[in-house]
Amino acid sequence: MTKFPKNFYWGGATAANQCEGAYNEGGKGLTSSDVTTAGTHTEPRKVTYRMPDGTAGGASFFGGVVPKEAKRAILEGVYYPSHEAIDFYHRYKEDIALFAEMGFKMFRMSIAWSRIFPKGIEETPNQAGLDFYRSVFEELKKYNIEPLVTISHYDTPLYLEEELGGWNNRDAIAYFDRYTETIFNEYKGLVKYWLTFNEINTAVMVKDLIPNYPKSRVAQSAQVLHYQMVASARAVKRAHEINPDYVVGCMIAGGPSQYPLTCDPKDVLYTQKNLQDNYFYASDTMIRGAYPYFAKRFWDEFNITLDITDQDKKDLLEGKVDMLTFSYYSTSCKTTHTDFETTGGNFSMGAKNPYLTYSQWGWSLDPDGLRYCLNEYAGRYPGLPMMVVENGLGAVDVLEEDGTVHDPYRIEYLRAHIQAMSEALEDGVNLIGYTSWGCIDLISASTGEMKKRYGYIYVDKNNDGSGTLNRYKKDSFYWYKKVIATNGEDLN
Repeated sequence: MTKFPKNFYWGGATAANQCEGAYNEGGKGLTSSDVTTAGTHTEPRKVTYRMPDGTAGGASFFGGVVPKEAKRAILEGVYYPSHEAIDFYHRYKEDIALFAEMGFKMFRMSIAWSRIFPKGIEETPNQAGLDFYRSVFEELKKYNIEPLVTISHYDTPLYLEEELGGWNNRDAIAYFDRYTETIFNEYKGLVKYWLTFNEINTAVMVKDLIPNYPKSRVAQSAQVLHYQMVASARAVKRAHEINPDYVVGCMIAGGPSQYPLTCDPKDVLYTQKNLQDNYFYASDTMIRGAYPYFAKRFWDEFNITLDITDQDKKDLLEGKVDMLTFSYYSTSCKTTHTDFETTGGNFSMGAKNPYLTYSQWGWSLDPDGLRYCLNEYAGRYPGLPMMVVENGLGAVDVLEEDGTVHDPYRIEYLRAHIQAMSEALEDGVNLIGYTSWGCIDLISASTGEMKKRYGYIYVDKNNDGSGTLNRYKKDSFYWYKKVIATNGEDLN
């Protein structure tokens, strides 16, 4: 097996809205996560709200619409997983010590925008929020763990969303400018690696992720993505001005890891177009500094007329990212035919691949797809550094009476994907880091569950919010510790 580079960044990844908790402490403002209930694999999460007359309601987290006259609200007697999550806010020192024991070289985390600017529109930041993240970064530095910080991970301040339209409003760019300038200055010397928007391409992917997504809403989604990509580019340029050593990347959901179900040329063309619209549309723009050639056909298909200025084009060109990062869990098959077996996974539906096995949540297990994905990106963006910043297996784990957790299925999944990365390195891919998702159990973004666990560290918390929150090391904890200690050479 090809050796990993000497300074390879081994680590794990989390997100503030899935692990921090303390939703109303330290001056933090609300986000949409704080008004989103728990769900299950079959029952979608709901966004709760109140009408002007006080009537309460809930809209599906996936494509549901909150009435225009309603305000999203926290309802009494309803469980909201993000309110406590796994309480990383109060337990970060304990958790970081466990990451250090595993040997982490990098920890991917996000800053909650609403901890820094509670409404998103303030002129001065919230000092308590700044102090909290400074303490986290200092704790990481104590153990020589490099922070990889996502600036926006699905948690735009709720006030900015409701009162100003969020990313439907061009003004959001200016508020993001203030936010990024603040944190780039505040954490100079503590953070080197930054990611602008988590899985930014989901803004347009949503048309395929949510069944029966209205074609009329695709234009709105494309406009949201445009404003975010401009904001990202402006952030990249600003980061380099504040500290030339800053490395700022984009983060793409999934990757070019989809296959035609059949050798029918129509399936091949359909798959190619899906890859262009859902993945390369965003990555090309952020890496090459301009929209790709196939964007026009996408715009024509969905009657998209972007609000795009000459300054936007200049910003995109001047704010090209320094690296590409992406999430990778599974692959899907695309087809123009109607007679196929379906599968589900992470909001999406696709044709089932007869050559793969599937998890309890309907996700295909395809490490070869990761190698394929890395090679596709490497060929498209020659020499650009890459990181796999989300990858892992969600599964039901059992905490034994003696405090052990046996998860050979997770070790098997991770081993296969690390082997695939090794093959990609042999292929010549410039891969510099790997932060597996949910290195400590956290709230599932898609279902709000706890039982869908990814971590090397078990957190004693149940789907209903009960539990001690105590931490326990799984078998995979010790396995990953050995992987890191041998720089990926010992995967047994």
